Amino acid sequence: MNRGVGYALLAALMFGASTPFAKLLLGQSAPLVVAGLFYLGSGVGLGAWLLFRGAAPSGEGSGPRQTAHLARADWPWLAGATLCGGIIAPILLMSGLRSSAASDASLLLNLEAVFTACIAWIIFHEQAGRRVIFGMVLIVLAGVLLSWSPGAGAHASGLSIDSLLIALACAGWAIDNNLTRKVSAADPVEVAAVKGLAAGVINLGMAISLSMPLPSWQSAVTAAGIGFASYGVSLVFFVVALRHLGTARTAAYFSVAPFAGVVLSLLILHEVPAPLFWVALGLMAAGLWLHLTEHHSHRHRHQPLRHAHSHKHDAHHHHVHDFAWDGSEPHVHPHLHEELEHEHPHVPDIHHRHRHRFLP
Repeated sequence: MNRGVGYALLAALMFGASTPFAKLLLGQSAPLVVAGLFYLGSGVGLGAWLLFRGAAPSGEGSGPRQTAHLARADWPWLAGATLCGGIIAPILLMSGLRSSAASDASLLLNLEAVFTACIAWIIFHEQAGRRVIFGMVLIVLAGVLLSWSPGAGAHASGLSIDSLLIALACAGWAIDNNLTRKVSAADPVEVAAVKGLAAGVINLGMAISLSMPLPSWQSAVTAAGIGFASYGVSLVFFVVALRHLGTARTAAYFSVAPFAGVVLSLLILHEVPAPLFWVALGLMAAGLWLHLTEHHSHRHRHQPLRHAHSHKHDAHHHHVHDFAWDGSEPHVHPHLHEELEHEHPHVPDIHHRHRHRFLP
């Protein structure tokens, strides 16, 4: 099994756990404040992690590193990802959570996977087989069932405004995911720390400028701690998964996030889900199973590529070193991939982002 699956599942579980806790905090603070504290806790915590491990950029001639630092070309992609996923989407989510059941909101967050996949397939031309597409269809059906469930804030048509806000938040994170894929070869802790600090400072700055009341220091510390785990460490795992799986598949595995939110909502908030909740749960589980059991293999050609990322010497990394290498792996340095043609099972990771003319 691709190790990216494990990282994606860990990211999902840690993020999904934040939904019921966020709903509790929303009883004390405005959505903008809660989102700001979550991201600030993420950025500060990961920044401290970087300092602790001594992640200063290596100088010339110092030999290989263990992480690839953000390059100048990465910053525009990271800025766009931070705007969509770190500022706009959290505000929409926190607003939607105010009146919706946390269990329903948790499952509705699976729409993020669908939006992410559609952008990856249509705009970035990531490979999509029939099995992957059908799995996404099941997830969409589950999201529709939840959106049309009767509840607080619903109009006569049955469509909940809160559900629409959460769906828009998912669209923002979908754009974020696809832009973050562009920088997934870089150090994931750096990527997540920058996003967290920028989003946290901007969200809290906006809240203060609008004279929104801040929570007690105890609640603020609690929110920051939740943000460090559910938004920070979770994002680190997510970026690593993007590197190994590609955007659409990482988003599909991330769909298990609502299951963690549901369990905690039932245990902590004592919410009783509607009957349609269980139908939606089954559809989403079936869609996830289709992705987990996918097999994609065909003869493909690697075009020449030069980049830097943490790697081991394998079938895709046969190169010489321009420094004294002591044999330690993994390591990081700029390296050139020669043109190569072969066949083996693969997914759209950072070495397999090629076009397809078929739907396997």
